[in-house]
Amino acid sequence: QVQLVESGGGSVQAGGSLRLSCVASGSIYRSYTMAWFRQGQGKEREGVAAIDSDGNRSYGDSVKGRFTIWKDNYNNTLYLQMDSLKPEDTDMYYCATDPLVIADLEPNEYKYWGQGTQVTVSS
Repeated sequence: QVQLVESGGGSVQAGGSLRLSCVASGSIYRSYTMAWFRQGQGKEREGVAAIDSDGNRSYGDSVKGRFTIWKDNYNNTLYLQMDSLKPEDTDMYYCATDPLVIADLEPNEYKYWGQGTQVTVSS
């Protein structure tokens, strides 16, 4: 089993920054792909960013150039730096991981999920 715990969410004004963290524990290996997703009420879950075991990164179109994903393999921690935040970035953000991922921004590819952390951006 894999456990994921997110933190770092909060409220910020437009143009501000937040850094999300996701600590992974349990039977997780460096070969796993890890990713961030977000979802608002009545909306589909959207892929934000992903990073594979080789360090290759993918970003959703709406966050390219503003968000950065990276991971600390030693501490099993995934990060998401969010800059130039916009009100439309307001959502619950989730960390996810899986050993077998092909389409890394597709939520159906992931078996393990955290509980989420809320990000609210005011105008």
